Amino acid sequence: MLPAPMLEGLPPNKAAHLMRLECDEETARRIADIIVETYDPAETAASAFEAVTNSKDWKEVPWIIEVYFGRPPDETNVRALVECAAGPAAAEAAVFAQIDQKDWVASSLEGLAPVRAGRFLVHGAHDRAALRANDIGLEIEAALAFGTGHHGSTRGCLTMFNRVAKRRKPRAILDLGTGSGVLAIAAARLFHGRVQASDIDPVSVAAAAANARLNGAAAYVRSVHATGLAHPALAAGAPYDLVFANILARPLRRMAPAVAKHMASGGEIILSGLLARDVPGVVSAYGAQGLRLTHRLEIEGWQTLLMQHPYALAEDDDD
Repeated sequence: MLPAPMLEGLPPNKAAHLMRLECDEETARRIADIIVETYDPAETAASAFEAVTNSKDWKEVPWIIEVYFGRPPDETNVRALVECAAGPAAAEAAVFAQIDQKDWVASSLEGLAPVRAGRFLVHGAHDRAALRANDIGLEIEAALAFGTGHHGSTRGCLTMFNRVAKRRKPRAILDLGTGSGVLAIAAARLFHGRVQASDIDPVSVAAAAANARLNGAAAYVRSVHATGLAHPALAAGAPYDLVFANILARPLRRMAPAVAKHMASGGEIILSGLLARDVPGVVSAYGAQGLRLTHRLEIEGWQTLLMQHPYALAEDDDD
């Protein structure tokens, strides 16, 4: 089986600047890691994938690392990061270019097959026929906002939704970093409840609203432009029985106190967008707020955590 392609960071709007390098898979992943840890995730994203080749041995297939910037990058600084991750030869081989402002996520993801996670089937318009009886179809086209369901972190959240649904029906739900809105829509349709959603990117907020209309969930999903929980609508919707955030480790750690403050007793939070090395720090940050880890899931190297707010925990003792 071919190693899974990866996408780290949130696709920047109108990305017009690119760094590209052909290398091996391990090097591509190391470069992607250091880039997204260094730059603002709202303005920079890294995509690593196998190059097109006639080789039948996946171990011989070269990988491509592409880094997209919302603003002109400092090439000297970027090359220094690449050298730190992969050595001077890689830094010298990196190519910088200016590209047309376009929907680069759609370009990179077009043609991908539908993705299933329990009852959920995430698909494009051309795959509506793939829906089966009792499926919850989520029609999401590759677009400017992150979240088509193909990424392991998104699938991890959908899988955790199914787990939560077996035990409870959350009434107040919050999606932090909604991107395309796929998770907010999934939660609204699975739990038949209202979902407050937020994102730091206004384009994502608009995309989430449009996708909610497309999927018949406009009456249940409200998306707002906000950093973290800094919006009156989010405070008004608290306390939340279910919170989910599919972003990156650093902002997840930073938001822990505010998130815990807005959770209901016994409420649950799903945290995703994490690599294995991120898990201890994130668990520690939320553990300091009294939350406990109840389940951990890995899909394609991406970690998804389910944690629970203190108090009213007796109901889960037999889980």
